[in-house]
Amino acid sequence: MDTTKLLPIGQFAQAVGLTVTALRHYDTTGVLPPAHVDPDTGYRWYRRDQVRTAQLIRGLRQAEVPVERVRELVGADAVELAAALGAHLRDAERRLELQRAVVHSLWERISEGVDMDQHRVTVRQSDAERVLVRAATVDDHGLDTFLRTAYQELYTLAGRGPLTFTGPAFVRFHGLCDDENATLVEACLPFWADGAQPAEGELPEGTYVKDLPANSAACVEVAGEAAAFPAILTAYDSAASWVTDHGFAFAGPVRMIHRRWAGVVGHPDNRVEIAWPFEEAAGEGEGASR
Repeated sequence: MDTTKLLPIGQFAQAVGLTVTALRHYDTTGVLPPAHVDPDTGYRWYRRDQVRTAQLIRGLRQAEVPVERVRELVGADAVELAAALGAHLRDAERRLELQRAVVHSLWERISEGVDMDQHRVTVRQSDAERVLVRAATVDDHGLDTFLRTAYQELYTLAGRGPLTFTGPAFVRFHGLCDDENATLVEACLPFWADGAQPAEGELPEGTYVKDLPANSAACVEVAGEAAAFPAILTAYDSAASWVTDHGFAFAGPVRMIHRRWAGVVGHPDNRVEIAWPFEEAAGEGEGASR
């Protein structure tokens, strides 16, 4: 089978916010079978039109809908989905506030016609840049604390140079970061490569300088409460869907760029941009451009 138009399981997992392990489980349980499995290696491949189905599955599972019920709901229409989520929400009144928020966010998306593309996507070309990085492997519980501490340390280090900032601070996520999954997270400060540099030997463990290549990125900007979890997931989904719908391949970790940050999650003045780097898909040539 020609796999040039399919997504390998690693890229598909990144696009839909699920782990490779979860995708394998959804295959064996019949929730989301891949489009092709290599008979020799067992490697899984997925169609681009399966991205939205997987995003729906991810949302239902985040709401703690059992796998057996998810399998029934994958092919349901919007009315059935909304009704099922309503019943689940009534049964989940005693659950944690975060779980209720995820359910409500997903319910709103489904009630609008099963349209995952709620946001306007723009394409931005970025030049190569040098960044000061503080990195750690964290899950969603530790993310906010890590980022606060990381940026305090980074701005202190940058002030010793002093470094010349060339853009807003941003975060790179190397995988899924939620309550159950930890991933490598990089807090980044871009600075002028031809100016002052951090002194070698003064960078603490987990802090380093990295040169990032020029890239094209599918970008979605959100503000206020829409920039807080779980509402911000729709921004990630819109960017990922745009990349797959236009036939491109993902080209590195997704970025969360702080265009304006008041210091409080959900503050109405916050402006956050989700930027997903992409490139031409191997083997698809000009067909990937539009």
